[in-house]
Amino acid sequence: MAVTFNHTIIATKDRSASAAFYRELFELPAAPSWGPFANVLLDEGVLLQFAEPPVDIQMQHYAFLVDDELFARCLARIEERGITYWADPQMKRPGETNTEHGGRGF
Repeated sequence: MAVTFNHTIIATKDRSASAAFYRELFELPAAPSWGPFANVLLDEGVLLQFAEPPVDIQMQHYAFLVDDELFARCLARIEERGITYWADPQMKRPGETNTEHGGRGF
């Protein structure tokens, strides 16, 4: 059997709002949710499962690959909402994108 990535649980303060944000950002349909999770279904059956743990949430980092057209629409949505973004994980290049890893990122 090949090894494939199945799901990850993402800690959040509002699981429904977080799942809705990513569904809108990536232009994805609603996915079935259950138990303590609000789910977002990505390609290949991968689930992002948002949960509200009773602990302080530490910084988390997730990276997604999208085509150039969706990237432009995602960035526009972030800018329209006035969400601060950076080109780097150290948060030293606000409002910029990067061209690392063979594409563009923020």
